[in-house]
Amino acid sequence: MAQMARDLKAEGHQVISLSLGEPDFDTPLHIKEAAAEAITNGYTKYTPVPGLKEYREAIQEKFKRDNNLDFDLDQIMVSNGAKQCIANVCMVLCNPGDEVIILTPYWVTYGEIVKMTGAKPVYLKAGIKDNYKISTAQLKEAISEKTKLIIFSSPCNPTGSVYDKQELEEMAAVINQYPNTMIVSDEIYEYINFKSKHVSIGSFDNVKDQTITINGMSKGFAMTGWRLGYMGAPKWVTQACIKLQGQFTSGATSFGQKAAAHALNSSLQHTYDMVEAFKNRRDLMIRLLNDIPGVKINEPDGAFYVFPDVSEFFGKSNGTVTIKDADDFAEILLRDAHVAVVTGKAFGADECIRISYAASEEDLTEACARMKKCLSAFS
Repeated sequence: MAQMARDLKAEGHQVISLSLGEPDFDTPLHIKEAAAEAITNGYTKYTPVPGLKEYREAIQEKFKRDNNLDFDLDQIMVSNGAKQCIANVCMVLCNPGDEVIILTPYWVTYGEIVKMTGAKPVYLKAGIKDNYKISTAQLKEAISEKTKLIIFSSPCNPTGSVYDKQELEEMAAVINQYPNTMIVSDEIYEYINFKSKHVSIGSFDNVKDQTITINGMSKGFAMTGWRLGYMGAPKWVTQACIKLQGQFTSGATSFGQKAAAHALNSSLQHTYDMVEAFKNRRDLMIRLLNDIPGVKINEPDGAFYVFPDVSEFFGKSNGTVTIKDADDFAEILLRDAHVAVVTGKAFGADECIRISYAASEEDLTEACARMKKCLSAFS
């Protein structure tokens, strides 16, 4: 799909990309200036594998301030993006024969990382009628003594769904009955929450020692290219991950960590402004997509995605092509409407597409108008 979009652009077509998984805002100036200052001051050398002490102290304070999580410094480590944190955890904990429950729809990398360890992914799926959130009953049925990890994101990529305090408490009560099962809570979209204060499942005492909390700078600070993720976990997990990372990439970039420490210790006003813009765009997208017959849409509470169910179009034709599945749907939108989205099949939801609203309101409005016109030809 990405190559098709590039090819169409090369042919001179005005392609609107709604497939990006990153904020369209620039990194705030004060963070960039902190990085420049660090370079000037000679922070251009190797860093300790766990991360600079200054940055880990900032993360430690952030966990306390925002998440009610208390970690010693030796429980915190820094990686080259939150993705590396997830890979580290899976590689040190999972073995062939283990099972890993993945709440679905899920970020595409979860399942692939689990497969690389030889463990078996177990996908628990929720649909649009459930706001893409699984039930406690589903979790009770799936979890067993074989379950090594449970992986989920909240706010979620690709759905934007957010698990509230009660839902997480109910989940924790089930997992607590399996003390050898660990939770990987991916909280990279934490700040992009439109409804309520973010809740970390690791803040509940009954699963505190079973939870690995993963976060990073990419989404909340518009720092995707800086590749800075971090995690807080039981000491034995963190120390194992440090050993593993030392043989792969060693420490993350030095001046980037200095800037990230500055970001966590500074005002979050830039983040709040970005979140307000995302909320306005979400509301715009819901209104515009609701105006397209056949597209089913819910109201996500976070991240910057909508995840419409487009299964009503499957089997319909415009006289030239027939839409068989979400892959076809996405390809037709790109080819005929010049709008790039992502098929839901990549996220474990064959009936959906993911639309990122990390774009201007003008582009979002134009994209939805094109989609409506294109889809009106199918019956």
